[in-house]
Amino acid sequence: MPSDTFVTAALAGLIGFLLGYLLRRYVAEARIKSAEEAARRIIADGQKEAEAKKREAIVEAKDEAFRLKREAEREIREQRAELQRLERRVVQREESLERKSESQEQRDRALAQREQEIVKAREEVSALAARQQQELERISSLTSEQAREQLLRQVEEQVRSDALQIVKKVENEAREDADRRAREIIALAIQRTAADHTADMTVSVVPLPNDDMKGRIIGREGRNIRTLEGLTGVDLIIDDTPEAVTLSSFDPIRREIAKLALEKLIADGRIHPARIEEMVEKSQREIDQRIKEEGERAAFEAGVHGLHPEEVKLLGRLRFRYSYGQNILQHSVEVAILGGLLAGYLDADVQLAKRAGLLHDIGKALTHEVEGTHIAIGVDICRRYHEPPEVLNAIAYHHGEEEAKYIEAIIVAAADAISGSRPGARKETAELYVKRLENLERIATSFTGVEKAYAIQAGREVRVIVKPGEVDDLTAQALARDLAKKIEEELEYPGQIKVTVLRETRVIEYAR
Repeated sequence: MPSDTFVTAALAGLIGFLLGYLLRRYVAEARIKSAEEAARRIIADGQKEAEAKKREAIVEAKDEAFRLKREAEREIREQRAELQRLERRVVQREESLERKSESQEQRDRALAQREQEIVKAREEVSALAARQQQELERISSLTSEQAREQLLRQVEEQVRSDALQIVKKVENEAREDADRRAREIIALAIQRTAADHTADMTVSVVPLPNDDMKGRIIGREGRNIRTLEGLTGVDLIIDDTPEAVTLSSFDPIRREIAKLALEKLIADGRIHPARIEEMVEKSQREIDQRIKEEGERAAFEAGVHGLHPEEVKLLGRLRFRYSYGQNILQHSVEVAILGGLLAGYLDADVQLAKRAGLLHDIGKALTHEVEGTHIAIGVDICRRYHEPPEVLNAIAYHHGEEEAKYIEAIIVAAADAISGSRPGARKETAELYVKRLENLERIATSFTGVEKAYAIQAGREVRVIVKPGEVDDLTAQALARDLAKKIEEELEYPGQIKVTVLRETRVIEYAR
């Protein structure tokens, strides 16, 4: 019965399959129902949470609205208080203006009454003066014209005496104030621009390790020294001075190049024409770079910007120039700083005064190469590089070759005089010193009534002895002022010169 067994097995399989299918369907439906219930719970929870957040947002919005309302009410109260305060101020001001108006009307009435009284008093004074003049003419037997002339002479003498006294007082006050301000400015300049100063020289000395080096510098038949002199344009003086060579030239830059090249050759030890040419070229490049750096440093210290590169190089060349022992580049920086200070005191253009002060002596960089005064050369240089007219005028004015057209020109001239005349700035030769003293005494003795004149204190004071019979006290004051003015016009000197006029009257009697 195998077929029955197969049918039974097939039926059992079919029943199993149906039972499995029904079971899986039941499980799936149960899961779906569970998922739907979970979804409904989640939706319900979300709706509850949304309702809670909605209620919280409504509460917060109400709180915020309440807070804004309170702030608005507070601002309204403050604005109302401010308006009330302003209204009170306006009312008070109106009341004050009304009181002032009433006071002004009272003053106007008082002034009108006062004017009437003055007119009446003038009429009375005129009538009284006429009566007094008639009485005086009757008593003195003088006409009004004669009395007027006599009175004018007396008044003129009195006025002259008073005027001289006032002039003396004003001069003393101005001198004291000027001395004080000048000391402040000079002290500030010395503090800001203090530097060492080297005497003006036309020679440089190069030390040698030994005297044998002199022969190596001269070379066979003098070829080394001729090469060095030809390349640098400097005279080498090899004399009996032990272990030293002197370089002589009026061009300080050439002298510096030759000195640097010779020092390099001595340090290197190889001295022959080709090596000399190489060292001279190297020294030339180093000096050119140093000139550029010195010009840039000076412009930076002076606070001047925007200079043409050629102007910077020319300023750097001034590092090797001296005037009476004062370095020209350092002097230019001092003048720029002083000019800026003075311009600040006088409400002038500070930057323009600094620029003109730094460039005022730039022409001295080319006086060895170009004909003409350093003023003319400086003006041409600055005009070539499009400097403003104030700078050109300052360069031309600081030595009096052109009238001052701008206040900056006068400031630069004053700063130039201060920098050159401050203590320790310059040296003076004995010949110029003696000549200045002689001119000082000559000017003093050229005035009428002067008996003797002496220049003392190294020319910082001149004492004048006058004839007492020819010069009275008032004339002595006028003489001192005129002498000081003439010294300012005719002499050039550092600092200031004190003028002292002495008048002595002696009365001698003998008891017998």
